[in-house]
Amino acid sequence: MSVSFGAGSVAGLANVLDAHGISRAIVLTTPEQEELGRRIMDSLGDRAVGLYPKARMHVPTDVADDAIRQARELGADACVAVGGGSTIGLGKAIALRSDLPIIAVPTTYAGSEMTPVWGLTSDGAKKTGRDRRVLPTAVVYDPELTLTLPLKPSLESGVNAIAHAVEALYAPDASPIISLMAEEAIRALRIALPALRADLGDLEAREHALYGSWLAGACLGATTMGLHHKICHVLGGTLDLPHASTHAVLLPHVFAFNAEAAPGAARAVARALDVDVDDAAKGLASFVTSLGVTSSLRELGVQESEIGFAPAAVVETLYSNPRPVTEADVETIIHAALQGALPLGVTR
Repeated sequence: MSVSFGAGSVAGLANVLDAHGISRAIVLTTPEQEELGRRIMDSLGDRAVGLYPKARMHVPTDVADDAIRQARELGADACVAVGGGSTIGLGKAIALRSDLPIIAVPTTYAGSEMTPVWGLTSDGAKKTGRDRRVLPTAVVYDPELTLTLPLKPSLESGVNAIAHAVEALYAPDASPIISLMAEEAIRALRIALPALRADLGDLEAREHALYGSWLAGACLGATTMGLHHKICHVLGGTLDLPHASTHAVLLPHVFAFNAEAAPGAARAVARALDVDVDDAAKGLASFVTSLGVTSSLRELGVQESEIGFAPAAVVETLYSNPRPVTEADVETIIHAALQGALPLGVTR
């Protein structure tokens, strides 16, 4: 994987395609970013053969099938995925089922571009897996492309990246190098996100946030996902919840549940947030709250009657976790997140 980083780096995207022998790329975006996709197409000239502006959250299988059909009809030899996790996730689905390489141009801090993790949603159930074929061939990080990302999605996308780093810290296959990267990712985002909240046009903060999300995504790609991601996948895929917002709501609750069983991770989080180690869970909850992001599942339109399925679904195929997890544990976490209550064991 090649990585380009810095303000204005998207101007070199055509050279990136040339370096990888790509001459017939299809550009992927969400409907909201169609205009940006067309600008990217224009900059690529005859290297771009079409635009698919229909990427959606959680990558519905019918959308993936439609995109693959269009890519084949156009004779595309690669996908240029311009956007966040939804668009890059669509690129991964295409790569998984057609072997077309991906060139990723992230416009959020989701970090999906750095992981071999793919996800597809069918009949209200999200299935995930790992396959190195879905790793992008190249990634172009240009903070100028994130300047139009509104405040709340910017901050929630950054919290999503922090969640990647936190889970990497207590993953069973964590390593000293990955742990250093994860701690640095949290530290970088702890600095960048409040700066963005103060000034949405702060390009230096945007660049620092991309740096943190790149590190966090690389950590997620190198380790095993845990309880936090499992709950988000179950709720998000079934209830069609916005990915970053769901992560922002659940992260403080799941970390508080796991912190005592993962003292090394708690120490790293505390150092990154510049709080006492005994206050790691409280410090993370306070930091997320201070950003003004979505703080409850109710804010996302979730009703109590809709979540009864989740505890059994989470535990049925549970991802690894530093402490045992029961359906009752998951129910407690989700109900606290539904109400926006303080995380378990955290006091003001």
